[in-house]
This record gives sequence, structure tokens and C-alpha cells, in this order.
Amino acid sequence: MTAVHFKQVDVFTRVPFRGNPVAVVLEGKGLSTAEMQRVAAWTNLSETTFVLPPSSPAADYLLRIFTPRAELPFAGHPTIGSAHAVLEAGVARAKDGRLRQECGAGILELQVDGDTLWLDSPPATETAFAEIAALEKMLGAKAKGAPLIMNVGPRWLVAELADADAVGGLNPDMAALAELSNRLSIGGVTVYGAARDGKSALHVRSFAPAHGIPEDPVCGSGNISVAAYLKKTGQAERYGKGYVARQGMQLGRDGQVSIRYDGGKILLGGNAVTCVEGTLRLD
Repeated sequence: MTAVHFKQVDVFTRVPFRGNPVAVVLEGKGLSTAEMQRVAAWTNLSETTFVLPPSSPAADYLLRIFTPRAELPFAGHPTIGSAHAVLEAGVARAKDGRLRQECGAGILELQVDGDTLWLDSPPATETAFAEIAALEKMLGAKAKGAPLIMNVGPRWLVAELADADAVGGLNPDMAALAELSNRLSIGGVTVYGAARDGKSALHVRSFAPAHGIPEDPVCGSGNISVAAYLKKTGQAERYGKGYVARQGMQLGRDGQVSIRYDGGKILLGGNAVTCVEGTLRLD
């Protein structure tokens, strides 16, 4: 019998079951890609990760990230949740307050600040999007400004809505969003609106039905894409050095995502808590 150690970590929260879970297999060495994909389909979480020895001496570990249907080069909440699991299990230790993770997007640096992890996000690029009327019909809401496809490893179509109430009231056409996502080769659609709750600057929702994830409870790469969109459209200045976004309330969660602008970089910050720990039997 092959058994591997794993943790299920709730990300973007200090309170169990209020954030976004990720399954972290801490002993991924020796598993085939097909085996990893099968485990990810079985956990049925938005992402499952596998920790392996790094191929570069510049990294502390290698991380492979899978949705229930496909491997991703990078994703935010799995990166932060896996870093939490790696530190907690002693697989790697921070050096000068930093961890270096190798993944499909390259070697990324994380800052360990107490119980908060800050991820140095991959550089973002953008692509114009012309089907605004079709997108508004799928969402059932009007967009403010021109949506853009933001590429931060995963590619998200980002749109601003009127406010947080408009974001919270969405009931999108998931079949149409899946078709659009497949046609444009994007992960899905992330929307945001200005908040007035006294806790956050923005409310965010991320829809990825083409990946088997109708709605991601709290999405790291989606929030990075929003931050990159704000920067590209000249709106980041209103938030100074950063802001807090909330996500997941429509799914019974309350994720808290921190964004920090540092020169040309976007830093994604969050907390994590282990909810499940044990072994997976693979044969």
C-alpha cells in the first residue's frame, strides 16, 4: 500500500471553514501526472497541490497545482495554502523570512510575516476584450469600463460592476461562461465592485465553470488579476499602497484577501489554517 501525508488547508482566513480549502499532498515525489490528476478530481476542491523536491537550487520546493480537470502553472490560494502546510510540516523553513517556491510560472518568493504569507505575484499582461454586450448578458449585469483579460499565469477576464451589491446579486449563466472561457482559453471570469461594509475596499467573485468550478470561494489569482486590472486602468492610486478584498460570502465563506502594491510588483497576502491532516491511500 502506498500512503502519502496530506493536509487540507483553509486559505484567506484564520477561522476554519470560512476561506477556500486546498488539499496539499506533501509527498508528491514518485506520483505520475495521471495519478495527481486523479487525486485532484477525487478531492473535488478548486485545487489540489503536490509538493516535490525542487529542480533548481534556488527554490525550497517544487509545487504542482491541479484543478479537478487540468494542471495550472500558478494559482494564488494553493500557493499560500501549500506554503503554510510546508512550513507547518517542516518540509522547508523560511530563510531570512522568505520561502522560494518553484512552479510552472517559475520561482516565486513568499514573505513570512508572522502568520501572514505574502506572495510576490507573477508579472501581469493584458489582452483586449470586445464582447462586452455578450458578457453582460451572461452575468445579468452592466460592466463599468472595458473588461480586460489579465494573464497572471491563469488568465482571467476581469470586469468591474457598479458596486458590491451588484457583485453579490449575480446569478450568471454558467454554461455560457464555460463556452466563453473555452473559446478564449481563459480560466474564467472575475468581477469586482466597491464595498461599503467598513471591512474591505472591494467585493470579488470568481467563476470558472470550464474547470469544473462554478464559483471559486476565494480566488488568489482572481484577486491578483483585479489588482493588475486596477493598475493597468489607472485606478490603483485610489487605494494607496494596498487594500483588502472580501470574497465568498454567497457561498457561506468570508475570505479576506490583502493586496499590496510595491513599486512595480503586486503582493498577495493572506492567512491559512489547517483543518484536516492525515494520509491518502493511493493503491
